[in-house]
Amino acid sequence: MIKSHINIKDYKLIVGLGNIGTQYDHTRHNLGFIFLDILKKQFLLSEFAANKKSNFIISKNQNFNMIKPITYMNSSGLAVLSYLSKNRCKPSEILVIHDDLNLANHTIKFKEGGGTGGHNGLKSISAAIGQDYHRVRLGISHPGENVAHYVLEKTDLSAWNDLIVTWINENQCQS
Repeated sequence: MIKSHINIKDYKLIVGLGNIGTQYDHTRHNLGFIFLDILKKQFLLSEFAANKKSNFIISKNQNFNMIKPITYMNSSGLAVLSYLSKNRCKPSEILVIHDDLNLANHTIKFKEGGGTGGHNGLKSISAAIGQDYHRVRLGISHPGENVAHYVLEKTDLSAWNDLIVTWINENQCQS
């Protein structure tokens, strides 16, 4: 299903996909983390903090929480399950932000449920909680070959910052 507008308040949990470590900063595969950082800055949300007993870092806010899994991309479902073990939340109240090879570069689309499109982070989450969660897909285009190298290359953050801020404002994402 395609919606023209979403409201962040409709979600209890927002998950940004990426990999931990400075070597992954500013890469295409970390666009989920980057999106959450921009959202946090845009709405002056709480800082991300670690919890010794969790496999994610969390930004706790009045209407929703945001997490960044620290399990690495391919095990993101473990972090979502860990969060859900302590917090009541239906899959339809979860919004996952991720890079997407199947969309043109610098394209952002919202999607309710569905398949994983071959994305290993989504495969892990879907295996853990099913496919009824919602997604914001950040298009990075498909390189044709050498996908692993491509997604781990640095990307132009200024272009993404402007695009994400515009998308947040146009889609009535409000904290």
